[in-house]
Amino acid sequence: MEKKKKKTKGSSSRGIAITIEKVEEKVEEEKKEEKPKKEKVEEGIKACPRCGSTNLIKDTERGELVCGDCGLVIEENIVEYGPEWRAFDAEQREKRVRGGAPISYMRPNKGLVTEIDQYNRDIRGSKIPSKRQAQLYRMRKWHKRASVATSIERNLAIALSELDRISSYLGLPENIRNSIALLYRKCVEKGLIRGRPLETVVAAVIYAVCREEGMPRTLEEIANVSGISKKEIGRAYRFISHELDIKIPLTDPISYVPRYVAALKLGGEVEKKAEEILREALKKGLISGRSPTGVAAAAVYIAATMLGERRTQKEVADIAGVTEVTIRNRYRELKKFLKLKVEDL
Repeated sequence: MEKKKKKTKGSSSRGIAITIEKVEEKVEEEKKEEKPKKEKVEEGIKACPRCGSTNLIKDTERGELVCGDCGLVIEENIVEYGPEWRAFDAEQREKRVRGGAPISYMRPNKGLVTEIDQYNRDIRGSKIPSKRQAQLYRMRKWHKRASVATSIERNLAIALSELDRISSYLGLPENIRNSIALLYRKCVEKGLIRGRPLETVVAAVIYAVCREEGMPRTLEEIANVSGISKKEIGRAYRFISHELDIKIPLTDPISYVPRYVAALKLGGEVEKKAEEILREALKKGLISGRSPTGVAAAAVYIAATMLGERRTQKEVADIAGVTEVTIRNRYRELKKFLKLKVEDL
């Protein structure tokens, strides 16, 4: 009897194991069948399932996706990930927003810092008592001092303000400024600013990033804005590029053309023609060993003359920062080797 009982127990356990395996197999098969159905539902949202129209309207107030042609409610209870408040101007938006600004390398702390504002009001909007205001004033003052406690933080605070000033004068966009600030931080981390004036390193970093990003600025332009000699900027630039192993490409003269055309108030056809002239000159190797600014200025001068929007050599030379002699020499070379039909000077 005991043996029979043991057999029945063993057979029952085997039976349970088999049934569990079958259930698991069925669940897996159902999952496989359900996957394509979900994909079909997601794909069907792009068009109305009733009339096939793609004119779908999202009603954010009701949380519904409605067909604009037949009126079918395709989806409801849609989750809205945007803010629940509205703002009608920048000031109102600043007051209502609860999220911080994105990370910016243009700030010493990258923008990840808590600041005590100047409003002297509590969370309900009521005014704080005068005794409490004095305490907040002291807290605010020490908070600012603590945020620039180390020498590196003080260095970044001064350098980034100078960087922003020079970039504003040169008309550099925000993404270029962030790249410049990032490269300057690398110089600080590597200890490349020791023994060198802070302004010189900032000017050299601006020159390097502008060339790397295809928005070149001449050493003379940066020297005029920063008040540092071209020799010092060039020396710091060579040192930084060598130490950080930055592979900066040669300056393309075509990148100067839009600036010169805009400054001389010439049309788009002149810009297009000047770029064509420079491409031909690059193919024939006429630009190697010559200043890209001078070649670009001569190409703009030739294109403007050919299209009847003539400008004097002095006007072009002043914009490009070169001499009239340079423009004449480059003009004669381009005209001779490219066989351009231009009126003689």
